[in-house]
Amino acid sequence: MVFHAQQAAEKSFKALLAWHDIPFRKTHDLGAIGGACLEIDASLRQLVDGAVHLTPYAWKFRYPGGQVAIEELFPRAIALGSIEAGQ
Repeated sequence: MVFHAQQAAEKSFKALLAWHDIPFRKTHDLGAIGGACLEIDASLRQLVDGAVHLTPYAWKFRYPGGQVAIEELFPRAIALGSIEAGQ
């Protein structure tokens, strides 16, 4: 779910930049993309600040052998609790 939240934020920010004909580099960094959006509309500050923490999720689950094991993000107790809650 966090991967999709990151993707939604990234695509939304990039859409705003494209709408305003502002070029952007190929990146998943919501801070960098969001910063460019803030130059267009500073009232987006709270939205950008709220999305920045999603940046790492662009690759943590997408690319096998990444830097962080899923166990580090979701401890066993939480994972088991989630499974039990879903039954």
